[in-house]
Amino acid sequence: MTPQEHRAKAERIERSLAKCGPADYEMKIEGAMLAGTHWLNLVLHRMGITQPQTDVLHTYLLTVNELRKYRVADQALVDALVEIEDIRPPFVRGNLPGGERAAERALELLGLLRRKACAS
Repeated sequence: MTPQEHRAKAERIERSLAKCGPADYEMKIEGAMLAGTHWLNLVLHRMGITQPQTDVLHTYLLTVNELRKYRVADQALVDALVEIEDIRPPFVRGNLPGGERAAERALELLGLLRRKACAS
């Protein structure tokens, strides 16, 4: 996928997220992860670290060497997506209390991902 395609998908997901209410915390977390992955891929492609046919799907599926390489390129960007992915299981698949606050954090991290991607 090209950087432009990643941007279009991330922006479309974020427009959908804007329609969610406080009780929709699972959708917010899931959407933040999906849009954030597109923002990360956009940056990695623009930096020439990955090619358009090679997209990161989930940070937890990366090899140790891939994760290290991407963190050298932009640690804050990778760590933001890692944190969103770590928020996901207990609140989207689980039933821990505090889902609304977790969603707020996921959206904060998504904002960081977007700002860094748009500045690249």
